[in-house]
Amino acid sequence: MVGFKATDVPPTATVKFLGAGTAACIADLITFPLDTAKVRLQIQGERQGPVRAAASAQYRGVLGTILTMVRTEGPRSLYSGLVAGLQRQMSFASVRIGLYDSVKQFYTKGSEHAGIGSRLLAGSTTGALAVAVAQPTDVVKVRFQAQARAGSGRRYQSTVDAYKTIAREEGFRGLWKGTSPNVARNAIVNCAELVTYDLIKDALLKANLMTDDLPCHFTSAFGAGFCTTVIASPVDVVKTRYMNSALGQYSSAGHCALTMLQKEGPRAFYKGFMPSFLRLGSWNVVMFVTYEQLKRAFMAAYTSREAPF
Repeated sequence: MVGFKATDVPPTATVKFLGAGTAACIADLITFPLDTAKVRLQIQGERQGPVRAAASAQYRGVLGTILTMVRTEGPRSLYSGLVAGLQRQMSFASVRIGLYDSVKQFYTKGSEHAGIGSRLLAGSTTGALAVAVAQPTDVVKVRFQAQARAGSGRRYQSTVDAYKTIAREEGFRGLWKGTSPNVARNAIVNCAELVTYDLIKDALLKANLMTDDLPCHFTSAFGAGFCTTVIASPVDVVKTRYMNSALGQYSSAGHCALTMLQKEGPRAFYKGFMPSFLRLGSWNVVMFVTYEQLKRAFMAAYTSREAPF
């Protein structure tokens, strides 16, 4: 067995809640530059047609985007919006991941066997609920990642300034901009991410291909990251564009998607796919491996405190 051993006592809902938030913050710290590169690629060319956008593209590829940002804006630009990102993960992941098992048990009425329908319902429920809690932090994170640090065109000077400015200029609704596509995205992402992880892990264990340790968690998380990127990328691009848009630029998320289709074509919905996959794949691996280990570490500490001898 690699890492902490599984305890006889299953992790409590509180342990899962805190463990998920902490693991997600660790994953964000490691993969945040990839997320920033993804956002920059997703919004690139949104005010131009496909031909002009391709000709004047500032960012090309994941590595090219990162290097361009470091050269023109400095290394710190890769972590622009990190504070809001960590705020988002602590509130967001705690709900969507930490409560997943509890909601799944609710839908199965406490049964040990959970079908695909129960898993999908649980993933959709916690994904949508998480958005209701963490939407303002997501809006601020995206705005920060989208703005260039260089020059005088910066929209916000700090995280607090961003919250205040958005609320003052766009009203309370501004902080909840893009809620509809974000609910759709996170219901899809949560289902793809958690259900795929669940299914791959169960299949590996039932087939005796792996034991419940780090290699199994790594394989399951990597598979979940790829499936999630393929399924959720179109909604993610629309969410990013709509959240970052100026007041009145798009009348709705649907208008944003239609404008993208008309001006840039279907391929626009998969802009930033490679950084999305690199980010989601690596994020899933770090998050799920850390989450599994934190649950075991917390429960090991709890049981040793309860029975020291």
